[in-house]
Amino acid sequence: MGVVDNLKDVLENIASAAHEAGRPENTVTLVAVSKTFDADHIRPAIDAGQRVFGENRVQEAQKKWPGLKAETSDIELRLIGPLQSNKAEEAVRLFDVIETIDREKIARALAKEVEKQGRAPRLYVQVNTGNEPQKAGIDPRETSEFLRLCREELGLEIEGLMCIPPVGENPGPHFSLLFDLAKENNVPKLSMGMSGDYEIAVAFGATSVRVGSAIFGARDYPA
Repeated sequence: MGVVDNLKDVLENIASAAHEAGRPENTVTLVAVSKTFDADHIRPAIDAGQRVFGENRVQEAQKKWPGLKAETSDIELRLIGPLQSNKAEEAVRLFDVIETIDREKIARALAKEVEKQGRAPRLYVQVNTGNEPQKAGIDPRETSEFLRLCREELGLEIEGLMCIPPVGENPGPHFSLLFDLAKENNVPKLSMGMSGDYEIAVAFGATSVRVGSAIFGARDYPA
């Protein structure tokens, strides 16, 4: 199947999962993850009505999204990959949502750019629910303190929490943990669930799911 058919299937699956969870389907946003795919591969999804997209790298997004956004004015672009502090200026300028605030240095760099540019992307804190040393994200036990720093000291409005459960583990407990942390800290949005587990994430309260390969197909990563 092609991108358009895949997109339709994913949207139908989200609607079904939301219905089973007793939620309106419009409470879940599909973020189509377009990393590694070029503009020509992305356009069919845009033409089919998809408007929210996710990218992992600032530099890659800079190459293709300014042109695509110029063609379709209501695109929402999300950064869902790690952000380096030296890319904060470009990230604030390009992205509408940044989901991967994971340490104080990044939070301070973003606060500086938001004030400098007068542009405020919506912001999420990434939580390392599995405490994996190789993975970005705040320790779950430090989430409340980090949110206080972002909100009270830096003046950042944190809209949501984001997580990526460990590969090979049941994602349910990780989604449940993120849900509880959001509730405890009055954070309204939850970005969780990817191509292999997005329906489970909807059942656990995800307000957005990040789906790439199930829409665009397998990725051909550079060697």
